[in-house]
This record gives sequence, C-alpha cells and structure tokens, in this order.
Amino acid sequence: MAPKSPEGAEAEVRAWGFSHAFTWTDRPDAYYPPHSHAGLTTHLILSGGLTIAYPPDDTNKTRTTYGVGDRIDVAAGRVHEVWIGGEGCTYVIGE
Repeated sequence: MAPKSPEGAEAEVRAWGFSHAFTWTDRPDAYYPPHSHAGLTTHLILSGGLTIAYPPDDTNKTRTTYGVGDRIDVAAGRVHEVWIGGEGCTYVIGE
C-alpha cells in the first residue's frame, strides 16, 4: 500500500466525522506529559511512531506503541501521556 499524502489523510479523517483535521510533526523523542482534551480526538500516523499510556486509569502503566497507518482515538476528558519515537512522528489529528 502506498503511503498516504497529508492531504489525503486529512480528507480521510474528515470522512470519519472530524470537522477539524490537520497534519502535525513531532521531533524525535518528544514527550507530552499527562493531559486531556475537551473533545474526542483521533490520530492517524503517517510516518514514525508514538507510544501512549492512560494514567491514572491504568495502574499497571501499560504503554502501547503505534506506527504508520495506525489510528488512535482518545475519548474526551481521558488523561493520556505520549512518547514520540526516535524517528519523530508525523500524524493527522482530528478533532
């Protein structure tokens, strides 16, 4: 399967029902401490990867790693933290 262009991926995310979709790139090894968003968000990975955990809900601190083509939905108000992989990560965010 050919990689998606940012424009094509943004259109796909909008087709999922997200009215606002944009492409974002994080530097290698970036970290987002625990935080939440007011509404449902989705992330469609175009390059690189990220790891996400859901404290304090997950007392075992389970981390899940995602790569190219993966979709990650985070419910409104759900606390999560994110580690960006060593290659950085480019993804489309839908809100």
